Amino acid sequence: MDLLEEKNGPITTLVFNRPDIRNALTKDMKDSLSSALHRIAQDDTVKVVVLTGKGQHFMAGGDLNTMKKTLNLRKEEIKDYFLKRIYDLNPIITCLQQMPKPVIASVSGAAAGAGVSMALACDLIVAEQSSYFMLGYCKIGTTPDGGATYNLTQCVGIKKAMELSLLGDKVGASTAQQIGIVNYIAKDGELRSETGTLSSRLANGPTRVYARTKRLLYGSLKNELQSQLQNEATSFSECAIEPDFKEGVKAFFDKKNPEFSGSL
Repeated sequence: MDLLEEKNGPITTLVFNRPDIRNALTKDMKDSLSSALHRIAQDDTVKVVVLTGKGQHFMAGGDLNTMKKTLNLRKEEIKDYFLKRIYDLNPIITCLQQMPKPVIASVSGAAAGAGVSMALACDLIVAEQSSYFMLGYCKIGTTPDGGATYNLTQCVGIKKAMELSLLGDKVGASTAQQIGIVNYIAKDGELRSETGTLSSRLANGPTRVYARTKRLLYGSLKNELQSQLQNEATSFSECAIEPDFKEGVKAFFDKKNPEFSGSL
């Protein structure tokens, strides 16, 4: 199986499972990932989703061996092949950002090409100290896909995104954190533990609030201020009638940690 699914209470981890080729993305992997994400989005028992790679690497982008097989096809056949390949990926990127619960990318080793796109589509990134990010598309003579040109620019700004896209250089975890790609860095060998700590913290939080916060933040990228102000007011008032709001306010005055139900 190109994708594994591990469930630990309210935390579901999806594992890219092609370690022999650095978890390069395949059609079967995309199909399985798309199916899993849509199912998880409707599963109220799942509070947090983690994406990670089996073995030493997160994901080394598309499968170049498969790409090589297209080189002798006619131009229209090549174009059609890659359009279908990318159209299979696009809904996954959308689903990650529309997921009504936090999604964490847990990155070790290489996140390259589509691996960068996949990580950027997640809400938070935890990266092992020795990991690196590399768009690398220019090195095989093509342009980024999977929303990389959009999400990367939002993270680092147009000039830095231009540098990373045009040069295709490796960016280490520390630098990636400094420029706004990575949220947390784990010492080598401690990625699973650090990711677990963050996942547990989120799993114990107000899940409905997280879903609404995600909609507000991603929506802000296309909204004008007045629209965003109205959306914030609507969202706050909707949260205020939920049990978690009552619990949060009560816990504040009782001087204790809130025990959110987090129910969807």
